[in-house]
Amino acid sequence: MQEILTAVTYLVVWLGCEKVLGIESGLTKLLISLGAAVGVYVLIAVKERRGRKPGGSSEGE
Repeated sequence: MQEILTAVTYLVVWLGCEKVLGIESGLTKLLISLGAAVGVYVLIAVKERRGRKPGGSSEGE
């Protein structure tokens, strides 16, 4: 689920840069989109890690 949300974030930010902000530079759009996608990925990972109970097992491992 985390990877899907990250990919969707990348696409939405890319299109937002292109259509809403009017950024034409591909490198700028790439950096902004990747930064947002990595940020979402990290935020979800931190949230999941804090949500785990000590000593408990998680589904992903």
